[in-house]
Amino acid sequence: MRDLDASQAFYEQYLGVVRPSAGPPHAVVFETEPIAFALRDVIPGTDLAAVAQPGIGVAIWLHATDVQAIHDALVADGHTIVSAPIDGPFGRTFTFADPDGYQVTLHDRA
Repeated sequence: MRDLDASQAFYEQYLGVVRPSAGPPHAVVFETEPIAFALRDVIPGTDLAAVAQPGIGVAIWLHATDVQAIHDALVADGHTIVSAPIDGPFGRTFTFADPDGYQVTLHDRA
């Protein structure tokens, strides 16, 4: 992440994840169960400015309880929506870009 504090605030605000009171200085490990979700500083030697799209080839899908409300909040605040909400086999689903450009898909059917 280019700015770990900004990314932490973004995920806390829009996805409602919570950071524990203690953790490593170079990462944020959110309190998520049963699968951990973490963000970390850029690995030394990595130049994100040289990458056209961070995370290309990686699919990040997360379950959320109110996908449409999250979408609407992101839109209202001017964030990039990669694919508009649709109803499909995973329920209401859409993809957004986080502050670093990583594409994250949310769905509401577990």
